[in-house]
Amino acid sequence: MEETQKIEQSILKKYKKEIWNRMIGGIKDYQLILPGDRIAVCISGGKDSMLLAKCLQMLQRHTEIPFELEFLSMDPGYNEYNRELIAQNAGKLGIPLTVFSSRIFEIVSHSGGNPCYLCARMRRGHLYAKAKELGCNKIALAHHFDDVIETTMMSMLYGAEIRTMMPKLKSTNFPGMEIIRPLYLVRERDVLAWKRYNALEFVRCGCPLSENAPVCTEKENNGSKRAMVKELIARLRRDNPQVDINIFRSMHNVNLDTVLGYRQGGQAHSFLEQYGQSAGDMPIEDDAAEE
Repeated sequence: MEETQKIEQSILKKYKKEIWNRMIGGIKDYQLILPGDRIAVCISGGKDSMLLAKCLQMLQRHTEIPFELEFLSMDPGYNEYNRELIAQNAGKLGIPLTVFSSRIFEIVSHSGGNPCYLCARMRRGHLYAKAKELGCNKIALAHHFDDVIETTMMSMLYGAEIRTMMPKLKSTNFPGMEIIRPLYLVRERDVLAWKRYNALEFVRCGCPLSENAPVCTEKENNGSKRAMVKELIARLRRDNPQVDINIFRSMHNVNLDTVLGYRQGGQAHSFLEQYGQSAGDMPIEDDAAEE
């Protein structure tokens, strides 16, 4: 109990501005939690999901908005070390876990192709189903600010489209279910600082394909596209400390007058659809502005 209280105090005091206030700000800005919500908090065992679980548990105690929480942890085939580590951390943080098992790691290890993609889809499906079984209408995932801007950059550089990770979205396969991301405005560096301050050790992913690194490390560079984009943003930030903020804000400030095309509701649109209209309806810009 004493350790749990120390961890809670670190969130409310030492990291109030960086973690607590940013989480509250994101929840309010994007209307993530509403009265009567029953939220399944998905806990993988990593630093982000454990912090999310603790923060939402504390918010439930401090807010006047009535909502319920279920703390879900799916065991997709962890080894004994990782299972025990998740249980120990849940105890330290005072999180009452509902644990259920699946054979996902076993299945994807023999699937060929892209096992990480398949694993993510299968895990999401199992969590949706369990959340629905428990009467939840929302699933809380632990993606943070850095995940958002990295996804934005990856979509542009590797996916040839401009898109981002949304703070909330409705499920297409599970009607009535919604994903929310309460750590949307929280930076990864602050999550890491909180982790170090409390001397906590977390599971990385526990996948048998990466058993050589079972414990979460603070700097991961495995040659993945996300790792390369993370390093690119870090280099750009050295020249312009605001670069990550600018990437984030750009997704709130899309100027459709200067976009060649976009998709909405599954339908593609081109700037040519409006280009032939009267000058009063079209933006006019001095050519010199583009130099």
